[in-house]
Amino acid sequence: MATADHVSPAVESTAADRRLSDASAADRIRWAVEQFGGSLVMSTSFGSQSAVMLHLATRIMPEIPVVFVDTGYLFPETYRFADLLAARLRLNLKVFRAAESPAWIEARHGKLWEKGEKGIDAYNQIVKVEPMQRALSELGARAWLAGLRRSQSSTRERLPIVSTQDGRAKILPIVTWTDRDVHRYLTENDLPYHPLWEKGYISIGDVQTSRPVSSEMTAEESRFFGIKRECGLHDPAANI
Repeated sequence: MATADHVSPAVESTAADRRLSDASAADRIRWAVEQFGGSLVMSTSFGSQSAVMLHLATRIMPEIPVVFVDTGYLFPETYRFADLLAARLRLNLKVFRAAESPAWIEARHGKLWEKGEKGIDAYNQIVKVEPMQRALSELGARAWLAGLRRSQSSTRERLPIVSTQDGRAKILPIVTWTDRDVHRYLTENDLPYHPLWEKGYISIGDVQTSRPVSSEMTAEESRFFGIKRECGLHDPAANI
């Protein structure tokens, strides 16, 4: 139990979560900047609605390090979208990748994403989780902004605004936003959706594990063949 002399990160996160419950997304980011300054980073997947968080955060902290984990298996449209937003928003982009190339990973392990849930977990650990952990360590991050929202999936519907993951504060400024809020912000600020949005892709990751949403599936089922939704970067089990 926490004492007056030592307050655990989890207790601090809970208090901050309550304090920011009625704050705007911009004020949540300002709070994070005030608390963590130069040790604050943000992550982006350059996914369907990533322009929202990138625009919000860089208006408040233009120099914030933006971590992008390149799996080597992303859509060509994602790489072009990354170039577009990086130039337009003048992002301080920090790209991290797995230690091995995609070809080497496949030579050693085969196509892990075709080997069920355990294979997908192993794949995600190699190409996403390890590079992100390395990025946070090398950048000296004490806190991490991310663009997750509760309305995106059942695995995210109880996410707090502030939590602690692997000893770092994790802040989700737009976690309470709806799809309508996102669309309004993009429209008002003349920001684009990912190019594949118009082709039915709602959740956009790697080429081999992302599908456009059809009338027979949910958005959650469009990733990882419906086996799972999260890739490991935002695993609730990692929160303390």
